[in-house]
Amino acid sequence: MSSLKLTGIGNSVGVVLPKDLLARLRVSKGDRLYAVETPNGIELTPYDPEFATQMDAAEAIMREDRDVLKKLAE
Repeated sequence: MSSLKLTGIGNSVGVVLPKDLLARLRVSKGDRLYAVETPNGIELTPYDPEFATQMDAAEAIMREDRDVLKKLAE
């Protein structure tokens, strides 16, 4: 586990993430992280839960209307 220090950035407060943590998250400068509340606390993740919900809906529609989409593609 890493200890992270809060630091002042202008009128805001930020957290500096060490390089090893950035590598494990597979993110770099300019990438977006999401703070997701879980039963175990707050989780920082590059995974966008809203996008995942939208993709689940799209996959359900593609499964239901598979034949129609196939005809449209022809």
